[in-house]
Amino acid sequence: MGGDPEADWTMRMARANQDARTAFFDSYGRPVETEAGAWRRHVYEVCHLGALRLERHRLGNEAGVRDSYPLVAAELSALTSCR
Repeated sequence: MGGDPEADWTMRMARANQDARTAFFDSYGRPVETEAGAWRRHVYEVCHLGALRLERHRLGNEAGVRDSYPLVAAELSALTSCR
């Protein structure tokens, strides 16, 4: 994913937890919000959700796999509205 910080798992997790997000961005600095950056962030989130879905499947977590579908759909919908 070419070294884009938005592609990193750390960035995803920093966005997922308010306390971690605040501490992380206070130290790391906030990325500039652009339309292209928002689009990339949705693409990367779909990639991360896909990896989580595979891991849940590997672990036999059928409910987790099932719950991932609306999350991916929401990200794909947001992705199409960015451009």
